[in-house]
Amino acid sequence: MQSTSNAASPATNDVFISRTVNFPRELVFRIWTDPEHLPKWFAPNDCSIHFEKLDIRPGGHFHSCIHTPDGKDCWCVGEYLDINSPEKIVYNIALADENGIRRTSAQAGMDPEWPDETLVTVSFHALAANKTEITIHQAAPENIARRTGAYPSWLQMLDRMEAALGA
Repeated sequence: MQSTSNAASPATNDVFISRTVNFPRELVFRIWTDPEHLPKWFAPNDCSIHFEKLDIRPGGHFHSCIHTPDGKDCWCVGEYLDINSPEKIVYNIALADENGIRRTSAQAGMDPEWPDETLVTVSFHALAANKTEITIHQAAPENIARRTGAYPSWLQMLDRMEAALGA
């Protein structure tokens, strides 16, 4: 059984999502860092993700595209800043075009209040032999993340991750 909570920092009102899953930390960390498994679940419901580039290591970069059911594409680029197995992944992510050139939110046709780049920290805490707490902190205003769909997208991706782990 899962539990998901949100505890926004009053100072920043950033996105904070915490979920406990019934899988060992090493397995959960692996599904976040394995180039074969990440594309199978790292997109919201009814969407798919394609990686033009995926180099999961400190200093490694990614260039991805989430394809939506209505035919829209959301291109992003980013860099992995820290990977501390099996405890933490830190990366930045920015909107881009299909060539990997960064774009502002407005240029990308997104909510202009969404930050052009955000920092994401994913932490993995072992609670028991087969239980892990995943904490996601995205340096973006939670109210805008909820309005744009970024916040529910995280929840859907966590659901898809759990399904992939249980398969």
